[in-house]
Amino acid sequence: MHVIVTTDGSQASLVGARQFKWIADSREITDVTVLAVVSPYAAAPFANELGPQHPPAQTELSFRQDASTAVDIVAAEFDGWGPRVHKEVRSGSPAQEIIRAAEDLDADLISMAAGSRGLSRTILLGSTAARVQHSAPCPVLVCRPTPHSERALG
Repeated sequence: MHVIVTTDGSQASLVGARQFKWIADSREITDVTVLAVVSPYAAAPFANELGPQHPPAQTELSFRQDASTAVDIVAAEFDGWGPRVHKEVRSGSPAQEIIRAAEDLDADLISMAAGSRGLSRTILLGSTAARVQHSAPCPVLVCRPTPHSERALG
């Protein structure tokens, strides 16, 4: 089974990866691809809360580096877990690129966190997770970390 674990650079995505690892059976998973998407037309193409913070420089190169750093941090959660771990940073619409990656990699599952940057903890109108769930070629596991789960797994 090939699983895509997404990160948007948020703490919630790191907690979501930890929760996925906690509930999944590593013996059933052959590959994990940790994926981040830089959205070049967004006001903030990528916002990394996981890695070292630096003065914002409005260049795609720094956003791509932030995405790569976030992927490295989330991928490190899977070190020694069992499955092969792959890292990928794409550019484009997050939902569309996650779906494309699932198709390209023939993924069996997408695991992603939702709620970190929605309208509130309970309203996720138009969220990336909802768009991925609607069009993904495979099942989508959406984790909604709460402040309690972030402390428990942190």
